[in-house]
Amino acid sequence: MRKKGFLRWAAAGIAFALTAGMISYPAYADGLAEEAWISEEETAPTAAQVEEIAAKSAVLIDGGSGQLLFEKNAHEKMPPASITKIMTLLLVVEAIEEGKIGWDDMVSCSEHAASMGGTQIWLEPGEEMRLEDLFKAAAVNSANDASMALAEYVAGSEEAFVEQMNARAQELGMTDTTFVNPTGLDAEGHVSTAWDIALMSRELLRHPKVTEYTTIWMDSLRDGKTALTNTNKLVRFYEGCTGLKTGTTDGAGSCLSASATRDGLSLIAVSMGSTTSEDRFASCRTLLNYGFSAFESFTPEVPKEELAPVTIKGGIAETVPLTLSSSESILVAKGRSADVSRTVEVPTEAEAPVEKGAQLGQAIFSLDGQVLAKLPILAGEAVPRMNFSWAFMILLKSFLSI
Repeated sequence: MRKKGFLRWAAAGIAFALTAGMISYPAYADGLAEEAWISEEETAPTAAQVEEIAAKSAVLIDGGSGQLLFEKNAHEKMPPASITKIMTLLLVVEAIEEGKIGWDDMVSCSEHAASMGGTQIWLEPGEEMRLEDLFKAAAVNSANDASMALAEYVAGSEEAFVEQMNARAQELGMTDTTFVNPTGLDAEGHVSTAWDIALMSRELLRHPKVTEYTTIWMDSLRDGKTALTNTNKLVRFYEGCTGLKTGTTDGAGSCLSASATRDGLSLIAVSMGSTTSEDRFASCRTLLNYGFSAFESFTPEVPKEELAPVTIKGGIAETVPLTLSSSESILVAKGRSADVSRTVEVPTEAEAPVEKGAQLGQAIFSLDGQVLAKLPILAGEAVPRMNFSWAFMILLKSFLSI
């Protein structure tokens, strides 16, 4: 108790000194990282610079469509370190949204959770903490004890939670991933890939509330007695950063899944196996800079005047209104959105019956002769076939109106 209390006090003091600029810091584990890269001017990287990033494997994807924009050994299996916690956070937030648990639940720390090494918030066995605070500690400070406490609370045991992690990974198409624990501490057989991490990062970002925590730079727990500093320095120093998670162990090296949004374009960069913490931040920054300098987001739309109602033959209504199916934004080369052409293909008439949502046509979006997207044009209402009863009612109404 006395040792952990001292560590809490010391960590709070260090965090205050860092914030005030009183001291600088070296890199260690998922803690504080070098600042050398921060002062570099943000420029559009060349193709050669992107290829030469200091990472064993990496990917850059569009967070909206999932489109792959860059890869380097994207499917090489490697220890993922604390990037593992992306899946842990995903399962927690999904359980909350399903009503199984709540943000205000009080979670008791087990002996096992308190025994976790590495980065932690020094939970004591039996100590109770709000689930939201544990979530914040895992997302911001990469706390292993908080992550384990969350896992045990969601599934009842670490083993049961790991089963859920692997099942969810398969659902997301993470075919090269095997989780052994919810923390990311090195363990035999605990592996993932840059591509798989990008997939689960994109899925986590589908839950907007998560970024309320992953974008926190500094915070505290226990009425200010326990300081939290985000292990992802891009949160403070990269414009538009929305997260997401760092990871560092002896087996994994320095890893990072970084997400950012600018001008409606959301990108996810993953870097694995860097030698230093500085390298992982520089690698993801280079990837994100490349994405934002080379691409822009384009949302396929069709003006209402081009979606005139279609005439229906043999139906109880003469026409049916049209709607464009919803779509996610797509990427085009920077500055080329205005050059995207649109072709609307809709028949002049259709036979009844027509079901609501039935496809009656399509809108094709192209750039330089290359098709970017084909979106179905749908019936906005159902139009049943005309029968004797309907015909009689129409005739009767016509007669009565004379």
